[in-house]
Amino acid sequence: MGVAETMRAKLEAEFAPLSLEILDESERHRGHAGWREGGQTHFRIRMRAARFDGMSRLERQRAVYRVLAEELAGPVHALALELSGSGGR
Repeated sequence: MGVAETMRAKLEAEFAPLSLEILDESERHRGHAGWREGGQTHFRIRMRAARFDGMSRLERQRAVYRVLAEELAGPVHALALELSGSGGR
């Protein structure tokens, strides 16, 4: 299973998202720090989940970082997050 698929499985299990998009943006960072041949180093995650309702932006990010700690300690060099609650905010 690839990095994106592993992250998707973990995020779906933890947050039961209403929507989830994981984009591998590694190729856009070719030649930059952390880039490796084959990609799977730089990701953007767009996720909307009811679990985020009432949470601040920082609390949402920390919750995702906790779930993806293993990936962030290993293959993932950069992670951009766009997180919102069930209302889209």
